[in-house]
Amino acid sequence: MQPGLVPVFLSLWLGHLLGDFPFQTDRILEEKRKASWSGYGKHGAVHYCLTLAFLLLLSEVSAFGGRAQLALCGLVAVHLLSDYGKVVLVRRGRILDGPWTFAVDQAWHTSTVGMAAFLIRPIGWGDLQAALLRSQVALGALLPVLVVYAAVIFGGGDLVRHLTKPLLESFQHNLAETAPADRIGQLRNAGMYIGWLERFLILTALVLQSPATVGLIPTAKSIVRFPELKDLRFAEYFLIGTLLSISLALIGGMILVKTIYGDLSLK
Repeated sequence: MQPGLVPVFLSLWLGHLLGDFPFQTDRILEEKRKASWSGYGKHGAVHYCLTLAFLLLLSEVSAFGGRAQLALCGLVAVHLLSDYGKVVLVRRGRILDGPWTFAVDQAWHTSTVGMAAFLIRPIGWGDLQAALLRSQVALGALLPVLVVYAAVIFGGGDLVRHLTKPLLESFQHNLAETAPADRIGQLRNAGMYIGWLERFLILTALVLQSPATVGLIPTAKSIVRFPELKDLRFAEYFLIGTLLSISLALIGGMILVKTIYGDLSLK
């Protein structure tokens, strides 16, 4: 029986995740930033050992075979070259070492893990067609969920912003007398991101049949915002915006529960 591609990919990916995060010490990171070959050597050795170990333990491939060893060594080499390239670009100011760079970097590493897994366990055209068919079926079932999430989180954010705009303008008028313009901009952006997270968490809590978790989210939000609630205008803006946001998330959550489970009952 031939080993499947998915266990091979997950074994390599687990090795990558552990090697890039808990097993990449601050000392190794600092050596890599200084372009020290010692740091890259340690990082590469850790990655190789972890991916080899998980490949042996969690998949059925011959980890010491020529194909597997070629793929593992190639994966480690590409990983180290990518890390070195990122360090050089950051040092020269071509890119910023921020969240977007991190996301792109990890997406690239994940794709190289996928290519290595395919080299270790190549699949035929028939297997690929079957996998594509299964993915289409899964995507068809997932599509309504993605639409509701996007509509509630992002579309709902715009709706809440338009409905609370008069209150925000009134609050900003008072705040402008005591706070700089960048403080007002930060407040607006923070509210938008908090709203995104709030609706995402509520939707997810309802999908996971955990309605009690929903009550914790506005509670935590209120605790964090408590010092600012002493301002009456901000308190009105905060309360109305929060209730609108929660209402949209609850409506979206009910749609998802009905779609996924067939009824509106929550455990």
